[in-house]
Amino acid sequence: MPQIRRLPEDLVNRIAAGEVVERPASALKELVENAIDAGARNIAVRLTSGGLDGIEVTDDGCGMRPDEIALALERHATSKLPDEHIELVATLGFRGEALPSIASVARLTIESRPRGAAEGWKRVVDHGEVVGDGPAALPPGTRIRVEDLFGKVPVRRKFLRSARSEYAACLDVVKRLAMARPDIGFVLEHDGRRVFAVQPDEELAGRVAQIVARELASDGVAIELERGLARLTGVAGLPTYNRGVADHQYLFVNGRPVKDRLLVGAVRGAYADMLARDRHAVLALFLDVPPEEVDVNVHPAKTEVRFRDPAFIRGFIVSGLRHALEGAGQRSAQAPAAPAMGNWQAEPITRLSEPAPALSSLFAREYSAASLGVREAAPQWRALDPAPPAARAEVAEEATVPSVQHPLGVARGQVANTYIVAEAEDGLVLVDQHAAHERLVLERLKAAGAQGAVTAAQALLIPEVVELDEPDCDRLETASARLADFGLTLERFGPKAMLVRAVPAVLGKGDVQALVRDVADDLAQNGDTLLLGERLDLVLATMACHGSVRAGRALSVAEMNALLREMEVTPRSGQCNHGRPTWVKLAHGDIEKLFGRK
Repeated sequence: MPQIRRLPEDLVNRIAAGEVVERPASALKELVENAIDAGARNIAVRLTSGGLDGIEVTDDGCGMRPDEIALALERHATSKLPDEHIELVATLGFRGEALPSIASVARLTIESRPRGAAEGWKRVVDHGEVVGDGPAALPPGTRIRVEDLFGKVPVRRKFLRSARSEYAACLDVVKRLAMARPDIGFVLEHDGRRVFAVQPDEELAGRVAQIVARELASDGVAIELERGLARLTGVAGLPTYNRGVADHQYLFVNGRPVKDRLLVGAVRGAYADMLARDRHAVLALFLDVPPEEVDVNVHPAKTEVRFRDPAFIRGFIVSGLRHALEGAGQRSAQAPAAPAMGNWQAEPITRLSEPAPALSSLFAREYSAASLGVREAAPQWRALDPAPPAARAEVAEEATVPSVQHPLGVARGQVANTYIVAEAEDGLVLVDQHAAHERLVLERLKAAGAQGAVTAAQALLIPEVVELDEPDCDRLETASARLADFGLTLERFGPKAMLVRAVPAVLGKGDVQALVRDVADDLAQNGDTLLLGERLDLVLATMACHGSVRAGRALSVAEMNALLREMEVTPRSGQCNHGRPTWVKLAHGDIEKLFGRK
């Protein structure tokens, strides 16, 4: 029978390294976080072959004495828990596992000099064995080099990706930490080439726009919300500025980059009625809560967190994002696309000694299109005639002069009975009448829902039984009181079934079984019932789409202007319920460029 025995220290470190150091980016993250915790103002990173052959991190932090360097290479030795209260962690690192784990699977060189010390000290550890120890010459701070990562662990080495993929992962790590600390300067060099650099003491919005996308400076809104001791800041892109993948969503909790399903779900919920399902928002959110309200000791990589009150956190993020996006009003990130503008090409001009007859007739009225044998083209847009239309008894309106009071201008006509042409003080505005009215109808329905008109319950003539697992039934029974506020009335019906007596009125003809199962899944995943509210928003969006004016419908001048005026005062009117823009503007300068006047 095998005997229980204590594992050797080097084997323990190699096992721990499997959790802490998965790839070069994991080691880099630990080293940069240590530099930040050391109070560094400038951090320089050098990579060789994507970190496969070498990683070097240099900082100007507090530095370490020789005895502290030796202690730092022992497992669970740290300076970040002075009072041993792990629930009050205020630093990025705290486990004391990173350096010994890296040293057990690579050649690690630590050089450090405290401020005020006459000289520095260096220690070299090669795959768990100390091979060098002595003085070192360097300025105050710390320099750590990692070489030959997994060199003596070929099984782990062969599972690493290409140098290009590992470099991309390392770059993402540096960018995320640089966003979290705009007060620190970062420099990243790869194979001797500087690829990333930011200066210290920058503003948060400027740092985010510089790293994520420069378009956020003009196509984003600032987030600023406080509730109790919780604070939410950051920058969120307008719904019309989106991407096909969620790789541009950066989430931070107490300055720590995290990848948390609860936070991702909250972002999706905030944009639920503003983006199509296959589109994703661009944003950087920074959530600050008291340390005792969040558990960061979930995984050795410290990228997962658990909140004491997840329902509050999710609602807090959703409300903060929606409040900021509502403040954007009718703003839209959509501008005329460059390829579309490029299609407008001026016709080549042939210089003639004498004016062409047709050109002369334009003023002398000697010729007409018919006399020249030219077939007049059908108009592509419906101009507003000064006389009332024959089909409608409508009094003609006097021409209205655009003013700053009307940002979307004054209606001048329609294109293909689908797009409204409006003249603004600073340019020409084109409005998609269906998309715009779809948003207006949705906002009206949501406003009615806030007053209880939409979430009224509709009793089922025959209550429906939904069979579920017992844990799902327990969660639904616990949340039944809150679900009733949304119009969903449930009762326990045995150990593995729920009885549905009423559903939200707008979902009366929907699939009750699927609704209850989705809510149960959401409770199991997030412990919160906001998915039901999001489902109502999706239903309202569908209703708004079918209840809005359709493309191809001719509108009167009064209708077009009424639509424009309501857009100017409606939140999020710059995009439809699917994230598409509702209007675009051609500035006067753009129009002049089209005609070669500028």
